Amino acid sequence: MASRIQTPNPSPINNRSPHSRLSHPPAAATALICPGTAVSTKKPLVATPTVASKPVLAKKWREIQGADDWEDLVEPLNPLLRQEIVRYGEFVIASYEAFDLDPSSKRYLNCKYGKSTMFQETGMADCGYRITKYVYATPDIDIPSQLGTCRSHWIGYVAVSDDDEVKKLGRRDIVVSFRGTVTHTEWIANFMSSLTPARLDPNESRPNLKVESGFLSLYTSDDSNCKFSHGSCREQLLSEISRLLNKYKDEEISITLAGHSMGSSLALLLGYDLAELGLNRVGLNRTIPVTVYSYGGPRVGNLGFKERCEELGVKVLRVVNVNDPVTKLPGVFLNEKFRVLAERFELPWSCACYAHVGVELALDFFKMKNPACVHDIGTYVGLLKCPKMKKVKKDGVNLINKAREFVGQQNFGAWPWQDAAIQVGNLVQTLRI
Repeated sequence: MASRIQTPNPSPINNRSPHSRLSHPPAAATALICPGTAVSTKKPLVATPTVASKPVLAKKWREIQGADDWEDLVEPLNPLLRQEIVRYGEFVIASYEAFDLDPSSKRYLNCKYGKSTMFQETGMADCGYRITKYVYATPDIDIPSQLGTCRSHWIGYVAVSDDDEVKKLGRRDIVVSFRGTVTHTEWIANFMSSLTPARLDPNESRPNLKVESGFLSLYTSDDSNCKFSHGSCREQLLSEISRLLNKYKDEEISITLAGHSMGSSLALLLGYDLAELGLNRVGLNRTIPVTVYSYGGPRVGNLGFKERCEELGVKVLRVVNVNDPVTKLPGVFLNEKFRVLAERFELPWSCACYAHVGVELALDFFKMKNPACVHDIGTYVGLLKCPKMKKVKKDGVNLINKAREFVGQQNFGAWPWQDAAIQVGNLVQTLRI
């Protein structure tokens, strides 16, 4: 059941003391910041160890993975859950670290490292997992300059915990990590914001179960010109996860899907897909838990999609910043709140309303000098890692008005729709939101 929870001690992570505030601020304009602890997606990570909490986590992993919808764990935020949110967030940050954005590189728009060395190269050598497969996604967008070339880009990876980590975690954990939007075609896919029937299971006809068309396209499209990928993102993932489930079928297993921004949408689609197909069910009495850790994620589907995810037992923990505009998209107007009004007055649009899935852990941070921090995955994770807080004065600022002023200076009217999406993508990347 979805709920909105405010974390009791949020703080940003930049060394230059960024401004932030509580989600339920007192009358005085004060905020909490975290002094001297910087975490950036531009620096190698140091994997968060699980050794200190070994006895507790091995016994309580099902609750931490959302078996009871994180009841009594988010307010106040349970230290063990906090640790796991950070740990899975670091897997996502590693996917950004490893993504090659150098146009002169032979690995451009692919992973910079091999599977055996990626964790070491990104500072995650001690994470206790090994990568088993790289995953590629294809935006179903035709851009003239890219026709005939590989349109698939490295989007993340599948990893599995090693034997030593299994002892700490209490189970064999299969992790899928997704980065967020980076390329122009991915931004265009993000702008394809219309609801379409999911129809991932050909045996289940659910016309009222709809998801965002751009995310679905990214999940299901393939590219025969790409030498790295074989099949769609969906086909790659279902094949590899099925292989791992069969390999470890006699063990306790969990499936953990983590993603930031667009990546959280892919994580949720995968979680729904696995459960709808029944790939997480072993025999008649055993169900392998599927948990999604979403960081700064947008809405993915409508109310029918949300309800079906809940029926299937897909557990979703949404870590959001209340100032992050991405978490309010798509469906700025047609969303959960509008649906209540539409149903009350019997309006025909209630089934067309977007709806978030899962339990929400709401953070509240903002830095006036760097508004882009509101969506940065490093800020999300660093905020939760920060052990010490101090109060500071908070300067008043209206982020929405500033964004409107900035966008108002751009000339969108003269662009064709594809160029407009590319330019907006450039704008958002410049702002890093």
